[in-house]
Order: sequence, then C-alpha cells, then structure tokens
Amino acid sequence: MKTFSATPADIEKKWVVIDAEGVILGRLASIVAMRLRGKHKPTFTPHMDMGDNVIVVNADKVQLTGKKRDERFYWHTGHPGGIKSRTRAEILEGAHPERVVEKAVERMLPKNRLARVQMSHLRVFAGPEHGMEAQKPEVVDVKSMNPKNTRIA
Repeated sequence: MKTFSATPADIEKKWVVIDAEGVILGRLASIVAMRLRGKHKPTFTPHMDMGDNVIVVNADKVQLTGKKRDERFYWHTGHPGGIKSRTRAEILEGAHPERVVEKAVERMLPKNRLARVQMSHLRVFAGPEHGMEAQKPEVVDVKSMNPKNTRIA
C-alpha cells in the first residue's frame, strides 16, 4: 500500500466565511490558519496548497484576553530617532482593525513560500459586509466549536 500524496488534480478548494464577533483572537487565528493550510482535510499534503479560501468578517469586534490589548508593537522609520510604537488596542480602534487578525494568522503559519501563497487566500473585513457573495461561501461557526472560543464578560 502506498502513501497518498495529493496532486493538483486532487485539490478541491471551498470558500468559507467566519464571523469574528466575540471570538478570542488566538483561537480564531488557529482555526483560520488550519483552514488556510488544509489540515482539516483527510487528504492533507504538506507541500501542496490544499487550504480553503477564508473570509473573516467583523474583525474589529474580536476579543482579547488578559493584558494583550496593551502589548506594544515597535517599528523604525529608518530616520534618526524614528522608533514608533502602537498598542494592539490602538490598532483595533484605528483605521485598519483587520491587520490584527491578519498578523495573528500570519504568525501561526510556517515561514516559507507556500505560506505566503496561502495568506493570499485570506480576506479580512472590519465590518459585517464582504463582497464575496458570488463565490457562495459556507458559514463556519467558530463560536459553537468550543465554549472557550468566546469570552465570558
């Protein structure tokens, strides 16, 4: 008996939409990363792009536990004295709250060429609207997968 290795003809990609409202960021990112890689499929092959196309809506309503809202991210402009920083809360409340989800998912994928291709199959929207209705995405309810996925306030 031979080990199964998927070929491009065996790959079947779906579109899924995930609502991030009230879901804890790390748990959401791990589920999205698993879907992007295709590890939820029984035919998973590590060197092939087997994952689904994932749409995340309501990224601005994602929950953070503990002191993660106060964590600072630093970057340098390249000019003398050009160190800048922002907290995760400032990013969520700013102009691009979807970047928090994108970076969390990106950091859960391997650091290679295939992961960069898989990240291109992720679309994150701050609000409830997305322009991907033509792809007929199926809804994945992350909240009901595990009671720990939502924050009890």
